[in-house]
Amino acid sequence: MNEPQFLTSEESADVDKALLTAPEKFLTRLTISSLRLLTIIAKDYEVSVEDLTHQQVIDWFEKDGKIRREKGPEAAVLKW
Repeated sequence: MNEPQFLTSEESADVDKALLTAPEKFLTRLTISSLRLLTIIAKDYEVSVEDLTHQQVIDWFEKDGKIRREKGPEAAVLKW
């Protein structure tokens, strides 16, 4: 299984070049990464990102956390 990449080095470099403050750069990176993760979550629920509910996002994080605890970090989507 290919590990999802939430922010490419090219995207990170583009953010670095942007005329933004450090907090704005952090938020920009977080937003790009969040969009990628929301896309994965929406695909798992077979809905559009726009149709995701906050409860689905919470449930997905609980499920991914359970997989990490039971099968190890490599089996989960998020590798922390």
